[in-house]
Amino acid sequence: MSRIGKQPVLIPDKVKVTVTDSTVLVVGPKGTVSKLFAPVVKISVDAKQVVVSPTADDSRFAKAMYGTVRSVIASMVKGASEGYSKDLEIQGVGFKAILKGKSLDLALGYSHPILMDIPDGIKVTVDEGTKIKVEGADKQLVGAVTAEIRSYYPPEPYKGKGVRIVGERVRRKEGKTVA
Repeated sequence: MSRIGKQPVLIPDKVKVTVTDSTVLVVGPKGTVSKLFAPVVKISVDAKQVVVSPTADDSRFAKAMYGTVRSVIASMVKGASEGYSKDLEIQGVGFKAILKGKSLDLALGYSHPILMDIPDGIKVTVDEGTKIKVEGADKQLVGAVTAEIRSYYPPEPYKGKGVRIVGERVRRKEGKTVA
C-alpha cells in the first residue's frame, strides 16, 4: 500500500475542488485544472481535504495508482492556488525570442523563424529578448511547453549555444585540436 496515498490533500481557503465520477476539477485564483483519472481509485472531498483510496477490488493496478492520483491532485491544488513557473534562457549570438500575440517567435540561428503557438492556460513572458518565463496552473502543461521550447535548439556542448532551463548545467566538451 502507498504511504503517500494514505495522506489527505489539504485544500486552501481560496481553492474549490469538485469530484464527479473519476474527474477532478480544481478552481483557484491562478486558474482551473481538470483531470480524468482511472476508475480504480475512489476520490472523495471531506471538509477542506481530498481523500484518495483504492477501490474494493484490491487489484495491483488500483494499489499502484492511488498514490499517484493523490500526488497529481496535490499538484493540481498547488497549481490552482500558487501556480507553477519555469524560466528559460537563450544563449547564442543573434538568438532571441519575441512574443507576438498568442505565439512565440524564436530566432535560433536557422534560416527561418520558429513560430510556436502558446496553449490556453499558459502565460509566456519574454524579458530582454533572451529570458523566457512560462507560467500556468497545470504542472504538466508548464513542463511540456518548456520542454517544447527547449527542444527547438537544446544547448550544445561545444560553444554552449541554445535554449536552456535556468540552473541547467551543460557539460562542455573540448573541440578538435590541430596536431
